[in-house]
Amino acid sequence: MGELEKINKYSLEIEGLLRLKTPPIGVKFIKSEDEIPEHAIRPKRDKGIHLAQCQAFAMSRREGETVAILKEDQYCWAPLVAYGLASPDVIDASMDDAPDSMKGILKWTRELADALPSLPTGEYIGIISAPLSTAQFIPDVILIYFNNGQLRSALMALKFARGEYHVESDIEPFDSCVYSVVPVFLNGNYRVTFPDPGEYERALTDEDKVILSMPVKRLDEFIDALRQVERMGQGYTGLKKWMQPDFKRPEFYEIIFKNAGLDVNSKI
Repeated sequence: MGELEKINKYSLEIEGLLRLKTPPIGVKFIKSEDEIPEHAIRPKRDKGIHLAQCQAFAMSRREGETVAILKEDQYCWAPLVAYGLASPDVIDASMDDAPDSMKGILKWTRELADALPSLPTGEYIGIISAPLSTAQFIPDVILIYFNNGQLRSALMALKFARGEYHVESDIEPFDSCVYSVVPVFLNGNYRVTFPDPGEYERALTDEDKVILSMPVKRLDEFIDALRQVERMGQGYTGLKKWMQPDFKRPEFYEIIFKNAGLDVNSKI
């Protein structure tokens, strides 16, 4: 089985194990238009429109489209700068043309730009996204949109499979198209990101969604972890709500409680 075929199949397995509403998506930074699949949508060229990056991700996630966003397609300043499609200096230059009433917001925008995790200006010409199950390219980063219960199960699977393991993420309310992709691309770690206000308003992302990102090199590890907890009966569908006093506990609980001088419910 080739690498791309394996990635496509793993995506379908993840969708089933976690009962996802929408498929994982794969994203890839590109240096040449030759890397864009022939069937990909080029918003400005093909439709005469522009898209914010979160809208392109939503088209891949909900409509099954492969979307290529280059500089001329981009309609949001944060990915324009953070993906290296334009220098953050364009914000400073814009102050010369702005009325005094707008200079404050442009100054604040520049401060935000300086804090963004960013790629070198000019290294990439754009980014492509597609459903992971049908992608015709090897992605750099995989994004999965979860509800809270699905995310918990995914993180629990990683902890069971890897022992003492924590997904560390700073909490940021803005620029989810940047924070869900660029840090993961740069550092190779998992990351949890909340969809930002623009993604909610313009990409129609549900309020209960949260994003888990991973580099593609972590995919084998991730699917193995999900399979492991599924076999243990502790996967997403194995956890069911129930309320019962004196419930049956794992044996190690009983040992701890016995040594604490407390009641136990099983014979040990």
